[in-house]
Amino acid sequence: MPEQTVFENHSIAIDNGRIEAILPTSEAMEQIQGARTVNLPRHALTPGLINAHTHAAMTLFRGLADDMPLMTWLNDHIWPAEAKWVHEEFVADGTRLAVAEMLRSGTTCFNDMYFFPDVTARVAQGAGIRSVVGLILIDFPSAWASDANDYLRKAVEVHDAFRNEPLVSTAFAPHAPYSVSDEPLSRMLTLDNELEIPIHMHVHETGDEVQQGLKNHGVRPIERLHRLGLIGPSLVSVHMTQLADEEIADFAKGGAHVVHCPESNLKLASGFCPVQQLVDAGVNVALGTDSAASNNDLDMLGEMKTAALLGKGVAKDARALPSHRVLEMATINGARALGLADKIGSLETGKEADIISIDLGQLNTQPLFNPISQIVYSAGREQVSDVWVAGRRLLANGQLSNMDLQSIATSATRWHARITGKYLDGPPE
Repeated sequence: MPEQTVFENHSIAIDNGRIEAILPTSEAMEQIQGARTVNLPRHALTPGLINAHTHAAMTLFRGLADDMPLMTWLNDHIWPAEAKWVHEEFVADGTRLAVAEMLRSGTTCFNDMYFFPDVTARVAQGAGIRSVVGLILIDFPSAWASDANDYLRKAVEVHDAFRNEPLVSTAFAPHAPYSVSDEPLSRMLTLDNELEIPIHMHVHETGDEVQQGLKNHGVRPIERLHRLGLIGPSLVSVHMTQLADEEIADFAKGGAHVVHCPESNLKLASGFCPVQQLVDAGVNVALGTDSAASNNDLDMLGEMKTAALLGKGVAKDARALPSHRVLEMATINGARALGLADKIGSLETGKEADIISIDLGQLNTQPLFNPISQIVYSAGREQVSDVWVAGRRLLANGQLSNMDLQSIATSATRWHARITGKYLDGPPE
């Protein structure tokens, strides 16, 4: 579909999970007989939103450690909590909570980075949402793996286990330059050259990270990644708040991707990603929420508005990041970064039917001069009425069709009791 195109009074025909046709509703009623129809007269249909960076299971840490800088947040609170609590049950329950929240707010695909990626994949499969699960790599041991050899061995096992699953993709997920040393990164790159999957990594998230790189390696982290051969089309770099002009040029030349997480960056006071500069240089920029532990939600509609407003302030230009560009960041740009642009990210005949419906008839999105502008600047996630993934209707009139919200909420309450020590019915066994 051409850029910025808005079709009025049109319908989308879906067959076998794919978009069969996009045509005027009057023609659809005449040409397509016997089909099941969903009438959405005051709604906008858009591609499903793609959350290009999150840590789904960390919804169970939402609000646990707020209002502190990144390294204090990580070292003193999050990493100790993970060491104590993260195991398969935690990841399964946290991911269910995250998936329910994402589907209800229009996310149809998420790119995850967390321990037990096989558990994340199975939960996502069961819910029907599309996922890219991160094959985590980090220098220190965890409940998932004991050392670099173990992380990389399990990465290949998870990739092989899900390689033929239609809704699950994989990506290598080295945590960050400061938490993964050169030798594991080099071995991972060798594997990636064989598997040809994305490499999903936090890069230049804070000024402290850059200073740490200079102190420990003698170069800025991006230069170190460049020397290791990582700056290329597979690399999906998250945050990127500390960038020199030459680094932006190198990313553009190498074809690497960037994921912008404006609300997490603001909350942790990490810095400002120069999104308009990256776009002007030709870098593909996608959008993500980061985790609910640092955001504190998984609301891609809210993330779009923040990205648009912040982008103008950082660029000091009201023309920066117009609404249509931000919608692209949340859809087709995410698909490009994750290697899925041939399948999802835009409404085109032949692509998989990952579609959402947003009710623009609400007071806060009226009058309707420009639907794209209203979606980015005015719409709330409660206006997402319907969600389809691969043609399967997962949200119908605001109600999830195959997830038990009461059970999910009860599980979250029990995890709160465990983590705080306020046991509801005795301590966990």
